[in-house]
Amino acid sequence: MIIRALAFVGGDLALQQFSQLPPFSALLIVSTLAAIMARLRYWHCLFFIIGFLWASAFGYYQLNDRLLPEFEGIPLTMTGEISSLPDQNRQRANFEFTILKSNEKLPEKIKLTWYEPTAILHAGEQWTITTKLKRPHANFNVGGNDYERWLFMQGIGATGNITKEPPIFISEASVFNIDHWRQIIGETLTKNYGENISVALLKALSIGDDNGLKPKNWDTFRITGTTHLIVISGSHIALVAGLIYWLTLKLWTHLNILRFSPPRAAALASLLTAMSYASLAGYVIPTKRAVIMLGLVMVANFFQRQLSPLQSFAIALLAMLIFNPTMLLSIGFWLSFLAVALILYRIAGRLKSPPNWLNGVDIQLTVSLGLSPLLLFFFGQTSLISPLVNFIAVPIVELVVVPFALIHVVLMFSFPWLADKFFVALNFVLQWLMKGFEFAQTLPNAVIDSPPPSFLTLILACLGLLWLFAPRGIPARWLGLILNLPLLFPIIPKLHYGEAMVTVLDVGQGLSVAVQTENHQLLYDAGAKFPNGGGDTGKNVVLPFFRYQNVKKLDTLLISHGDNDHIGGAKSVLDGLNVEEILTSVPEKFIPYQMTICESGQNWTWDGVIFTMLSPAKTFEGDNNNSCVLKIEIEQNAVLLTGDIEATAENWLVENAREELRANVLVAPHHGSKTSSTMAFLEAVKPDTILIPSGYRNQFHHPSKDILARYQAINAKFFTSANSGALNVYLNSESVKVESLRKINGKYWSFMDSVF
Repeated sequence: MIIRALAFVGGDLALQQFSQLPPFSALLIVSTLAAIMARLRYWHCLFFIIGFLWASAFGYYQLNDRLLPEFEGIPLTMTGEISSLPDQNRQRANFEFTILKSNEKLPEKIKLTWYEPTAILHAGEQWTITTKLKRPHANFNVGGNDYERWLFMQGIGATGNITKEPPIFISEASVFNIDHWRQIIGETLTKNYGENISVALLKALSIGDDNGLKPKNWDTFRITGTTHLIVISGSHIALVAGLIYWLTLKLWTHLNILRFSPPRAAALASLLTAMSYASLAGYVIPTKRAVIMLGLVMVANFFQRQLSPLQSFAIALLAMLIFNPTMLLSIGFWLSFLAVALILYRIAGRLKSPPNWLNGVDIQLTVSLGLSPLLLFFFGQTSLISPLVNFIAVPIVELVVVPFALIHVVLMFSFPWLADKFFVALNFVLQWLMKGFEFAQTLPNAVIDSPPPSFLTLILACLGLLWLFAPRGIPARWLGLILNLPLLFPIIPKLHYGEAMVTVLDVGQGLSVAVQTENHQLLYDAGAKFPNGGGDTGKNVVLPFFRYQNVKKLDTLLISHGDNDHIGGAKSVLDGLNVEEILTSVPEKFIPYQMTICESGQNWTWDGVIFTMLSPAKTFEGDNNNSCVLKIEIEQNAVLLTGDIEATAENWLVENAREELRANVLVAPHHGSKTSSTMAFLEAVKPDTILIPSGYRNQFHHPSKDILARYQAINAKFFTSANSGALNVYLNSESVKVESLRKINGKYWSFMDSVF
């Protein structure tokens, strides 16, 4: 059974590597091949093909439920139901919305934002709203989160904002809507005990609502390797269900009820408890897996049948992927199932088990070490202190916090005075737990940062760990560690002398350009900082990009001027990387840092690559025209970075530095706005390619259609980061090569619209 389940996973996984879904003619041929495999009884091959076909069918279904381009950006009125817990404050409300009635062909499920909401939203309520939608789209860079993949997995076919026309309330949530009850629990916790870290943790552990946790909290959990303890995981489900099983078994033996034997009654109570707790968690992937596996065991127990853990594992794997093949795209799916697989591998078939506490230590070390290659592969980071922190924290969270948190929820609605006593104890434990996590976070070398390993390195590491964790009697198990050594010494493609890579990062409506030579790194601008605690692109895009490239030090941070969409992420970059020099036209923004004012005439050479500052030579009116203009050249080939200069600065450059302006690649001034890219400037630069950093459907309508017409008039190719994702320019003395990341790494669910 397990081999067939893995074959199904293999077929599903193969489909997820496609940049486009196979045409129907190809699927017909594959279906014929499946019939042949069935006739020949090649069951493993058959399951592989079925996995591929089922994932293809599901992919077509999901893509067919996306917003049509003709409905983008126009007001649309619809009636629907709030289908998630709203994340709401005074500035905005984010929520998922299931459309029940509309005059247009719209996706079934969309994700909406309501700025400055005038009503408190509740899960399960029905509203009539007017919104402007857009197709699923997000920034596309290496090292960062793939938000488009997440939207696809969730079946969300569009995102949008509610217009100024106020929504109309239709009806309250149904009494059977579980999200409605989850929200009531969360609101009661906040009403009774305020907004603090203990309440945020209780919400996360009891109802799966992590909206109250701040980014710094998630950083702490990530560094200490305790994220799995804070979200409702399979171990939480198993613990609570096991506790109920034990209590029911003991109680039932004294009730003298003969209709069901104590084991049957305990199995039924345990399963109902697991399903209820998973419902409170919103049925995320780990809880689904836990409920299916536990349900199989308990049903077998109820009917007095024997079912091995491996069979439960295989059936749960198949059931989840049949329900939704795109679960394979979730990192949580892999971590959840592989953690269980490691535990089963470690304990199965052992003739003698160590004492309970040693067994717990052994399992914790197995999971922590065993998942490290995956964490490096997915995140480029793994925690070194995770085994120690989890050894202390796991018993506290799973044996104390989780059971008492659930008891506290029940008491809040039945015996409030007793619930208050419980909260005092829980608050004490949670406060000290967070202090412990925060202390552990500050320990030296708490985490390993490394570029994601290659797939071959990952496979070798996994084989090494299987060898290492094998039962006693397998010779030289310690040699399994050797197969993990390549994880610590990743092979990173390096530039050579006289080469440069210029990457225009996709930061939406902003600018950030990474410049790399053989031994040096420069960052030109750092993107925007977002309001209302929305983070910044320095932390969300730039730092993950450099972590992916194994860059730990910047030689120069160059901030062209003081607009938020260029300087907003600078502080995160300065906090996250060692920066040797700051070069900027706005020195007052970097007090008390040591910085140098950029001005025309500055130049330096790194590894055969010449950097020349062309502007500003004098102070212009307005920040934009004072942008630092940098030319990067290798013999006759060059890239010109222009910031947000407008016609005034462009005219000055044409008059005073015309010969130096020539460049093969131009990063469009001011995002392609009407105030820039004068024809005289373009004729002086003579670019073959123009890269336009702009946000998808941005409010400024950049790039301007008139400016695009000018680019066409000079026969220049142009690409926008909104359509192409990050844009890589490979530069040497012989050639200039421009690549779109969406073209290289895009999958069938990725946004693709006139990449070239």
